[in-house]
Amino acid sequence: MMSTKKIVILAGPGESTDILFHALDAEFGVHRIILETPVSQQQLLKRRTEKLGYAKVAGQILFKLLIAGPLAKTSGKRLQAIKQQANLNDRPLPEDRVMRVPSVNSPECIAQLQALKPDVVVVNGTRIIAKKVLTSVPCKFLNTHAGITPLYRGVHGGYWALANNDAAHCGVSVHLVDAGIDTGGIIAQALISPTPEDNFVTYPLLQLAAGLPLLKQAIRDVLRGEVKLQPAPAGISRLWSHPTLTEYLANRRAGTR
Repeated sequence: MMSTKKIVILAGPGESTDILFHALDAEFGVHRIILETPVSQQQLLKRRTEKLGYAKVAGQILFKLLIAGPLAKTSGKRLQAIKQQANLNDRPLPEDRVMRVPSVNSPECIAQLQALKPDVVVVNGTRIIAKKVLTSVPCKFLNTHAGITPLYRGVHGGYWALANNDAAHCGVSVHLVDAGIDTGGIIAQALISPTPEDNFVTYPLLQLAAGLPLLKQAIRDVLRGEVKLQPAPAGISRLWSHPTLTEYLANRRAGTR
């Protein structure tokens, strides 16, 4: 049933945004998609090096080149099977509903949000959103995070849970967005059960498939004004990054692909 409320997606470009849009549009009708221009690779590497150091970033680059790239090519059948099983639509976004901004934190983005007057904003794959943006419109911002927060914040939460022999926290979270990194109030969480066919590049798609029903219910609750937050799971909150080649190979030997 289509909603009369305005649902706006605030996202970076990519397949997960395409899938997210079509899932929500079929259920509610998405009013507009605001797409930001991604941070350049050069700028991304510079920031990452400042935070993690040259050795760590060099190891991450080697992992991407020697492992993640080839894995993506050999995992095509499995990725397609997940899409078919979960009925995920990855067609491109309809250009007539796309609005482009240089950054989610730009004055242009704030102006677009204020002009659209959304009832809920769904975030996907953007840079960290500044408080000035989150407070620019009087509605909630929701995000689907590929990890169980706050234990696995950052990136590749499913992979790192498995690498830590922590399958009990290998999953996905839907949460409110605040100015931190995956630190907003938890609305819902679900676990995934990877098969022997799955690996580093298929885990995120499994997480997205598991998270979409949670996100849809969270949107319904937000529109009805009935959002209830869950207590955070016990454990240490940690921000995770991309694995280095050495880390991946060590985890691979231990059984995590």
